Amino acid sequence: MDLSVVDLSPVPDGGTATDAYANTVKAARQAEDLGFSRFWVAEHHAMADTLAGTTPEVLLGHLAAETESIRLGSGAVLLNHYSPFKVAEVFGALDGLAPGRVDAGLGRANGSPAADHALGTDRHVQNPDEDHREKIEAVVNHLYDDYPDEHAYGDLTIPRSGGDVPTPWVLGSSPSSAALAGELGLRYCFAAFIRPEYAEPAFEQYREHFQPGRLSGSISEPTGMLAMNAICAETDEQAARLRASAEATYKRLQRGVVGTRPSVEDAIDELGGVPEPTPTTLDAGEWPRAISGSPDTLDGLLTQLADRVAVNEVMIQQVVADHDDGLRSHELLAEGVGIN
Repeated sequence: MDLSVVDLSPVPDGGTATDAYANTVKAARQAEDLGFSRFWVAEHHAMADTLAGTTPEVLLGHLAAETESIRLGSGAVLLNHYSPFKVAEVFGALDGLAPGRVDAGLGRANGSPAADHALGTDRHVQNPDEDHREKIEAVVNHLYDDYPDEHAYGDLTIPRSGGDVPTPWVLGSSPSSAALAGELGLRYCFAAFIRPEYAEPAFEQYREHFQPGRLSGSISEPTGMLAMNAICAETDEQAARLRASAEATYKRLQRGVVGTRPSVEDAIDELGGVPEPTPTTLDAGEWPRAISGSPDTLDGLLTQLADRVAVNEVMIQQVVADHDDGLRSHELLAEGVGIN
């Protein structure tokens, strides 16, 4: 099984965006050294006091200079905020900076009404599914220079490295996004840390609707990746303690408190105790929003969940208060899964 990382650039307690980006660079370098397949950065808006990952296109350019071999990408660029041509130009430029190792992760999400308005985003398009499909197709057509000469965009070009074209991925957390990825014949990454209960039906829809060769950037057979919130420590009990931050964050989200990341101690107080360790074997259909464990335990858990949806790669997302705990988790995961 391959492992990858998605990083949200959380702002440390008492820190700034500068500290958050320095931590992201450190995590990317470590992921490369440990043998992780790819390192993606996210896009969130109007939460900059807690999440500095607002502009993946900027951060990825910096990461291109700070790494040498690991694949870099967006998890995701939110297409509802941008023009497809501009997104394609961004990824073309990134490809020029990191030839042959750029992933164009494409998704969509609404933020607060104020943030969407400030971004010039129409929250009430007539058919958001159709609009998203058209934007993905347009990005891919620009990336692969696939507009015919007679098309209005036939003469438009984007920066290129001369090597492999940035690899398009469709990202989502629903069966509808999975079906769209399949219909377009593109790679698909499912965010199980958002809506884990839809993981299996999503991948079923992806494979049922898969059409190879739909676009120039499409692939010959379904290729998926599962994104999970997972934290690793030396023992199951230590890992469960660290997982408290993720569990308390989800509880806060249910109350409408977005973007915060409590310390382990504060999280345990809010939860009324340390979470139980994740069982080493999950019941059929059981999909925790976050999992934790020792290297051996997480190797088994990730294998179980990846096998359920028939994928060979898992992307790790972490909600952890202390950056060093996150780095240690990645180190132990690499050891447990055996990627290094």
